Amino acid sequence: SFVGSGTVGRAVYDMATRHGKRAQCNMGAKNHAVVLPDCLPEQALNGIVGAAFGAAGQRCMAISVVVLVGAAHALLPDLVAKARALRVGAGADARTEVGPVISAEAKTRVEALVAASIQLGAKAELDGRGVCVPGYETGNFVGPTVLSAVTPDMPCYKEELFGPVLCVLVADTLDHAIALVNANPMGNGVALFTSSGGAARKFEHEIEVGQVGINAPVPVPLPFFSWTSSKASILGDHHFYGKSAVEFYTQSKTVVSRWEFVPTETDAGSVNFAGR
Repeated sequence: SFVGSGTVGRAVYDMATRHGKRAQCNMGAKNHAVVLPDCLPEQALNGIVGAAFGAAGQRCMAISVVVLVGAAHALLPDLVAKARALRVGAGADARTEVGPVISAEAKTRVEALVAASIQLGAKAELDGRGVCVPGYETGNFVGPTVLSAVTPDMPCYKEELFGPVLCVLVADTLDHAIALVNANPMGNGVALFTSSGGAARKFEHEIEVGQVGINAPVPVPLPFFSWTSSKASILGDHHFYGKSAVEFYTQSKTVVSRWEFVPTETDAGSVNFAGR
């Protein structure tokens, strides 16, 4: 049972199955939040900011892409303002809202992906590179970063950033947004923000992602449900958690028995047993 990068996950799965072992490997993610014009703005923005920048974006269910549909694009300035207001600091400081990334290498990687995407046309609505925390000048800090004008061919969209970076894409319609999300190879989690039950039902049925949140930015199931990642986010036939996880760790056995009430005197001890 493995959680980690796609490269290592595929190696673990290949080795395990080659030796006849079961394997469940949860791997990469690119989680989208789709925002419709009829959403409750404060609910949507607060949820997205928390899901994108909480834990400095270093969790497999972090929202790293927001798709603003139609008139919802007008929410971008408010989204940027909420991200800018987050306090960057050391994890030991109770006032901190965005802590450091895990290592200097992680910081370098995140900043390089941001830089490469800007060179290809992305716009830094909020640039968290080079942020300095007093007393921790050499810390591995990356501030909240919001990139707009992002396209699916940019590094910030193709790679799992695992940092406090939110990519903003636009779509004309819900159908367009669904097609955009479904075209991504990953299938870990997705969220829709809307006040329309019809739109939510359409999204639930047509989206090709394993874990779906409706007005819930991080659709992580309780342990008695299964963690239902799909597509390139998982290898293996059994999911984590729930009944599927129990089955993964269980070796099934089938016993077929037959009992009959028969007279005491039978030919059960005979060489030519006839089953009487």
